[in-house]
Amino acid sequence: MISMNLKKLRKKYKYTQEEIADKIGVSRQAVAKWESGESLPDINNCLALAEFYGVSLDDLVNYSNDKDKIGPQPKGKHVFGIVKVGERGQIVIPKKAREIFNIFPGDSLLVLGDESQGLALMKQEKLMHFIEAIYNAEECTE
Repeated sequence: MISMNLKKLRKKYKYTQEEIADKIGVSRQAVAKWESGESLPDINNCLALAEFYGVSLDDLVNYSNDKDKIGPQPKGKHVFGIVKVGERGQIVIPKKAREIFNIFPGDSLLVLGDESQGLALMKQEKLMHFIEAIYNAEECTE
């Protein structure tokens, strides 16, 4: 898996093997061997590669192309899949998304929309904390 991920990330960002080698301080041959699966990078090189590409170490090493054709995502960014909208506009938020963002039955979510960007969901409590911070900042300036 790591060999495919390294190759996919390098091509995605349009780097040569030599450029990657220079960035992390190894030979071009080492990068070629990692991408072909002939050898594996050590943990320090894995960490350097994950940081360089801005992906988690887990995704760099374990991401499987079987899930989708997108490749490892940047840290903190997720693709959870496709959901269908029911007859009354309801959607089911994928389990992994609910786990990562601590969404539980009964939580209130704010639906935000931008006609050019699309829809976004935000937990109501996050919005309330943001409003409270603005209110407190205004008190400090008076």
